[in-house]
Amino acid sequence: MAFQVINPSVLPTPTGYNHAIRASGTPLFISGQVSIGADGRTVGKGDPAAQAAQVFANLKSVVEAAGGSMNDVVKLTTYAVDLAYRPAIAEARAKVFAGGYYPASTFVVVSGLASPDFLLEIEAVAML
Repeated sequence: MAFQVINPSVLPTPTGYNHAIRASGTPLFISGQVSIGADGRTVGKGDPAAQAAQVFANLKSVVEAAGGSMNDVVKLTTYAVDLAYRPAIAEARAKVFAGGYYPASTFVVVSGLASPDFLLEIEAVAML
């Protein structure tokens, strides 16, 4: 995938994301992923780090099934039920985006998700 990172000098230097990504290719819109394992059960009930790891594993599985890699992801939207989960989510994100590449990103705190067991949900856009 060909892409260009856009971080204007008049904006603060981002950490863990980029302000914008210009990409070419075919977009892959990935539904919000939650911490459900292959067995259909919630992984990491009450544990934001375990849930974040599972969510990123699920995102990676979807991107790879479409023929891409996590480096093809150009946009993330993260929904969390508590701002305190942000460090755990950032740590899991850093493990899947190698080499300092990060997509454009939005972090939203919400009052709840589809199940009270879900602490976070992440949707993505990849360009393949």
